[in-house]
Amino acid sequence: MSIWFTVVAVLAVGLVIHYLRTAARKPQLIYQANAENQQLLAQVPRLSRRFWVTPWLFNGHLQLLGLGLTKAFCGRLHYDHVDTLRMADGGTTALHWLGAELPSDVPTLVVLHTITGSPHSMRAFMRDLQRLTGWRVVLCQRRGHGELALTSARFNTMGDTEDLREQLRLIAERYPQSPLYAAGISAGTGLLIRYLGEQGDDTPLRGAFAYCPGYDISVAFARSRAPFTRLMARKLVRQFVTPNKDTLAHLPSFAALEGAQSLDEFHQHLYECAGYPSHQAFLDNCNPVTLMHRVNIPLLVLNAEDDPVCVLDNVQDHRQAMANMPRTILAVTARGSHCAYLAGLTAYPWAHHLAAEFLQALDAGAEQESPEQAK
Repeated sequence: MSIWFTVVAVLAVGLVIHYLRTAARKPQLIYQANAENQQLLAQVPRLSRRFWVTPWLFNGHLQLLGLGLTKAFCGRLHYDHVDTLRMADGGTTALHWLGAELPSDVPTLVVLHTITGSPHSMRAFMRDLQRLTGWRVVLCQRRGHGELALTSARFNTMGDTEDLREQLRLIAERYPQSPLYAAGISAGTGLLIRYLGEQGDDTPLRGAFAYCPGYDISVAFARSRAPFTRLMARKLVRQFVTPNKDTLAHLPSFAALEGAQSLDEFHQHLYECAGYPSHQAFLDNCNPVTLMHRVNIPLLVLNAEDDPVCVLDNVQDHRQAMANMPRTILAVTARGSHCAYLAGLTAYPWAHHLAAEFLQALDAGAEQESPEQAK
């Protein structure tokens, strides 16, 4: 009995050491050590402590399995109000609000959803951020997502910056005294960074959180790993292509898009549906990294080394570029997978807490500035 007890004890100690060395590590931070970043990091303690990834969800695949189960059992969310917006070309987008009746000067968080995101699939992030911050939170729903009808022959998995500008204009008009912040999740980060790059200093957003970005879409989709790349491609076909065959079938690229078997193949043939004459034109107008250097608001970027969808190579390619951006902080964790980040014995959403902590620190800092500085 004593021998077996010793063997079990040694194995247990070994597993704990392995967990501490390979999984439960502090985030690796890449940033300019200027006064603004140093002051901000002092107000975000999660970035200086270990990320205690849930022990039995110790790699990227298990984290995604845990995320799937969490979504399956997550209760429905009833939004306070929904605005349906008609775009200039006849396309339809929407705004889904939580905390719509909060005081007019309470901050508003604008959320840009995932590649197949919907008001239902985003309910956990929306609910958590509203609860953790006490802010007004609004989901900017893109064309064709969820149950939103595709009312023109145009959609883009990377979003449309013109549509986003119109959504932000309405948000700012409705709550002119509310400071605006943003969070992009997965593909939503592409829209976020592309918009911020196009706008430069001319944006109402005061700060942003980019959750598991893929960076350069000319290579990122090809790097996504099996089986996720095929599963996601087929989901995109079921969401956007098959239900809208009558609207899209006249496009020469339709058949190839409908038969796509990977994320890369799908996006190679997306350009006509996105409103561009070629794949290169699609990249020129939608790739976030080409304008990333122009982002000039405080930005926290979060990636995981074990992400099988937005893989570590994507991060490494642009690590130095982000280190040269004076208001950007890149945090890379050992575990977390793709937008999972389940932590502790209860598998709580660590990244949701990080986003809330970071955004609240930004807002607290802005309140201490003069009105002119905070603009």
